[in-house]
Amino acid sequence: MVSCKVKVKNPSGLHLRPAGILCKEAMKYKSLITFQYTDGTANAKSVLSVLGACVKCGDEIEIFCEGSDEKEALENLVAAIEGGLGE
Repeated sequence: MVSCKVKVKNPSGLHLRPAGILCKEAMKYKSLITFQYTDGTANAKSVLSVLGACVKCGDEIEIFCEGSDEKEALENLVAAIEGGLGE
C-alpha cells in the first residue's frame, strides 16, 4: 500500500465535474483507491462517494492505493489533483 497527502486546489472543491474526472482516472487502475478526508474515507472510483466527501478548496486529502499498479495509480492521481482536475 502506498499513500500521499495532496491539497485540493479547485476553486469549488471536488464538485461534480472534477469528481467525475478523478473517478475516471481512478477507474483506469486495478488497485483499490480510496482517500481519507476530515470526516472519513471515500472510494475514489465512486462519483457519489467523492461528492459525499464534500471536499472544498484548500482541504488536504490522503490518497491510498493498494494493488498491482498502486505506485503508477498514486503518481497519476496526485498529478491530476495538483493539476486542478481539468479546471
